[in-house]
Amino acid sequence: MNFKDFTKKIEALKSKELGGLEAQFKMAPKLRLQYDKDKIAANKPRKAAVLVLFYPNKENETCFLLTQRASYKGTHSAQISFPGGKLEKSDKNLEQTALRETLEEVGVLPSSVEIIRELTDVYIPPSNFLATPFLGFVAQRPNFVLNHEVALEIEVLVSDLLDDNSVSTVTLDTSYMKKIEVPCFKINDYIVWGATGMMLSEIKELLK
Repeated sequence: MNFKDFTKKIEALKSKELGGLEAQFKMAPKLRLQYDKDKIAANKPRKAAVLVLFYPNKENETCFLLTQRASYKGTHSAQISFPGGKLEKSDKNLEQTALRETLEEVGVLPSSVEIIRELTDVYIPPSNFLATPFLGFVAQRPNFVLNHEVALEIEVLVSDLLDDNSVSTVTLDTSYMKKIEVPCFKINDYIVWGATGMMLSEIKELLK
């Protein structure tokens, strides 16, 4: 998708109805399906936010940024995700959380980002976070500067996300379950599943 064509769609993206949980659950691991709104609320999850950042590459094709987390002794070690993190007391709202974390993790200035809209919250059972995704864009490709939390930047073409051949399943060992079959996106030779896969599923439907 040409970036100029993408920017022409932004006003429509702001008002289009979201796919919500129905869209997310197409890519949800079975464990996630066990949690309804009441059960999530009872767990009193911590709040977090991520930024889905669109930008043009050198060929002026529309891309968005994923990152691979650094390896550490924790639930989400080395996983593929969007820039983001937990709500801090200094944050005025979750949108500011997403922008602050993106600045800290990959060096994108909040002032350069135009937020398009907020998406549906995604519950992350292993860490008990309720993550709110925000769509945003910048006019030109940022010069990403990664901090210690991020091992790799992963530039994904929107056209690759929209390609139905990117949808698959894979059997994984996770921090909380062994030999679990999960739906996933296979993009740029990476397997994207779990909360990030659920977010991508809603984004894919919105863009289509």
